[in-house]
Amino acid sequence: MNCKGLIIIVLWAAIISLPTTLCAQQKDDKTEQTAEEKARIAEQRKLIEQLEKQVEEEEKKLNSIKKDKSTAQQRVRSITRQINSRNQLLNKTEKEISSIEKNIQLNDSLLTKTRAQELSERERYAEMVREAYRNHQQNNYITYLLASENFSDAARRIANIRAVAELRAERMRRIDSLGKAIEQQQSSLNSRRQDLDVVQRKAEEQRKKLQSDVKSAQTAMNQLTSKEKAALRDKMESEERLDAAIDALRKLTKGNTTGASFSRTTSNLNLPVADGRVKQYKGNMAEIVGRRGAEVRSIYEGKVVEIRRNRISGKYDVFVAHGEYITSYANLEEVSVQKEQKVAKNGRLGEIGSAVNLQTMQPEYKMVFGIYSPNPKETMRAADCFKKK
Repeated sequence: MNCKGLIIIVLWAAIISLPTTLCAQQKDDKTEQTAEEKARIAEQRKLIEQLEKQVEEEEKKLNSIKKDKSTAQQRVRSITRQINSRNQLLNKTEKEISSIEKNIQLNDSLLTKTRAQELSERERYAEMVREAYRNHQQNNYITYLLASENFSDAARRIANIRAVAELRAERMRRIDSLGKAIEQQQSSLNSRRQDLDVVQRKAEEQRKKLQSDVKSAQTAMNQLTSKEKAALRDKMESEERLDAAIDALRKLTKGNTTGASFSRTTSNLNLPVADGRVKQYKGNMAEIVGRRGAEVRSIYEGKVVEIRRNRISGKYDVFVAHGEYITSYANLEEVSVQKEQKVAKNGRLGEIGSAVNLQTMQPEYKMVFGIYSPNPKETMRAADCFKKK
């Protein structure tokens, strides 16, 4: 048998061994949520469940209170706490809605991109198949191999033909992978849309109940005399103040050098609530209201010396040392710092918390600011910190 005949045999063996079926699957496009995202969503839902239980318990307590005059003050206080808790729940629920909407947009964008990729891959594959068919009809593969000068050249040409065939196979695997990715992404998108529908209905239900609570609180408040109203407001406002052992905190600030340039004459500082306004000053305290989700900031550079959970409201109180002076930030919904952490001037401490306006009984967002001198006998005025020069 001559060399040319041997090449033809090798050619035939190479052609019949070319891949004709495709089965591999690759996961190039992942639609599954990351572990971090899953943990964040799980934590958010856990908080919502806790608030739902808290609201349910407060509703039961409220229903057990009689509506007679002797318990009117107790009823107002109970409704007020319920308004606060329900507003917290609504706040968390609306945050979840926002998170789901962003996730839907991301999934929708990913799905559109994947579909475009699949279409492009199919068009390329179709062109490769048409080209292969033309070559088969014209015996181009055989002509290409018969043009080999020797066995080495023939082996190289066979390898080239196999590479082209493998490229077609890889293209088909890619199309198969993208098809499965599209199915998975569409399923995830449908699931998130269902989640959004459920959460939106919950939010609407809480809004209606919140308005009902406000009306109940206003009715109960109107049953009290002016003197009783004033006494009740004083009591409830005192509960919002920090129940902190400032003397113990003063011991922690001894020798602190972070923010040591702060003094009783320091002024012209920004309010500790982004875009906030002072509702009222009371000596060393200031009630500052702002929008929902507003950032609470340290008025000066310093070090976080304490973080506490308020036993009544469930909100957080943060204490920052500026040298040996202390500022407090009460009624925070969320905290962004840790104990012993250094913070910059206007550095983020957390997020403003919900409260109830005791004049209108409407929900609002409020932070109670306080300032304390290292000398217990030295009187501080919160207003002086924000006085413009």
